[in-house]
Amino acid sequence: MRVYVPLTLSALARAHEGGELGAASVTAYAVTPALREWYVSDDIEELEYAALSRAAAASLRLLAVDPAEARRRVVLAIDVADSAARTDPDHGMDPDSVGEVRLAGPLRLAKAAAVHADGEEAVKDVTAAAEALGAADQGDADARFVVDGAEDHELLWFATQEIPYLIAPTAEER
Repeated sequence: MRVYVPLTLSALARAHEGGELGAASVTAYAVTPALREWYVSDDIEELEYAALSRAAAASLRLLAVDPAEARRRVVLAIDVADSAARTDPDHGMDPDSVGEVRLAGPLRLAKAAAVHADGEEAVKDVTAAAEALGAADQGDADARFVVDGAEDHELLWFATQEIPYLIAPTAEER
């Protein structure tokens, strides 16, 4: 099963350095029965894209709580055994947790299929979205519009061999 783990660039750098991700438990997103019902599609590519999008939204939440973090959403796509991904039955169809799974860590980075991350052109919108997320959660329509602006940016695909280049600081971050 392919799962999508929301990260930040510094978390990806730590995983790359140590060769693994997480300690006891890792939150990820996957094509779960609840996601299938919520998204109402039988197309596996569409469903995986929905899971990736959920992970990108969770990555934005990680950025919102850490102002020092580079303003790029990051999602690690990694393959795990179906039995390794556990859903929380108490969440059911809770809109905030659709597709969410818990994985026993650590996860070996060697099992990763790819990394998805924002390009430089998204940084301005992602920065604004991270700052507006709290107000959007409180129902502010203008803030929700700003958050949705970040979601308009497609995450770029990177091979795992490209991680060193992806985590290298950009001129803007130096």
